[in-house]
Amino acid sequence: MTSATELDRAADLIRNASALLVCAGAGMGVDSGLPDFRGTEGFWRAYPPYARLGLAFEELADPVHFGDDPTLAWGFYGHRLRLYRRTQPHHGFHIIRGWNKPTRVFTSNVDGAFQKAGFPAEHVAEVHGSIHHMQCFNRCGEPVWAAGEDVEIDEETMRAVGELPSCPGCGGLARPNILMFGDYDWQGERSEAILRNVAKWRTQQDNLAVIELGAGNAIPTVRRMSELASARSGALIRVNPREPEIRHGRGVALALGSLAALSELDTRIRAG
Repeated sequence: MTSATELDRAADLIRNASALLVCAGAGMGVDSGLPDFRGTEGFWRAYPPYARLGLAFEELADPVHFGDDPTLAWGFYGHRLRLYRRTQPHHGFHIIRGWNKPTRVFTSNVDGAFQKAGFPAEHVAEVHGSIHHMQCFNRCGEPVWAAGEDVEIDEETMRAVGELPSCPGCGGLARPNILMFGDYDWQGERSEAILRNVAKWRTQQDNLAVIELGAGNAIPTVRRMSELASARSGALIRVNPREPEIRHGRGVALALGSLAALSELDTRIRAG
C-alpha cells in the first residue's frame, strides 16, 4: 500500500529538481492498453496462437527466425508494429511533459510511445532499439531506415502473408532495428548515439530526480540505470505495482501503476 506520505515525498523530489530522467520499462505501456507479457502465461493470453505452438516470447524475439522462418518472424513483429502504431500514449506521458522541466528518457521499450507523446526523438534513449526503424537482415551495409507500411498478418496463424519488408539497398529481407535475444547482428549505431548524448546530459545535471516507471527485475537494464543515475543524490522514485522495493534504501517506492502514480504526483505538484 502506498501512503500519502510517500506520495508527498516523491512529489517534493520532482518539485525541487532542476531536471528529470525518466527510466521506463514495459509496465509504462500497460495503461495505454498494451498487453502485459509478464511470464509465459501472460504472453500466451495476449497471443493464443503462440500458446498452441508452445512458443514463448523469448523464443519468438530471436533473429534466427528471420532466416529460418521469415513469415513467422514477421507475423510476430508485424503485429507488434501495427499495434504500437495504433496505440495512443496514456495521459501519464503528457503529465511528465507538463511539469516543464528539462527531461530525458532512458527506456527498454521499442514502441516509440514517448516520441508519439511529444518528447523529442533525440531526448529518448532506446536501449533496445525501435520497432519503427528497420535494418537489413543480411547486413549489406545499408544504414537504418524508417519502417514502411504495415505487414499483413493472418490472425489465426500469426504469420505474415504477402510481401515482406525488404532492404532498399540490396533488396533482401529486412528486420526491425531491435536488439533481440542472442542478437549479434543488431545495428545499434542510431540508438547508441542518442544513448551517449543522454548519458552526457545526465552527468551535467546538479539536481537531477529520477523517475522509474514500470521496470521490473526480470530484465534489470532500466533498474540499473535508474539506480546509477540517482546514486549521488538518492532522488529516485520507483513506480511499480508488483516490485517497488528499493534495496539500497534511498528514494521513494510507490506500489502503483504508472498512470495512477503520475496522476497522484501531478495533483500534489500543482497544489504546491
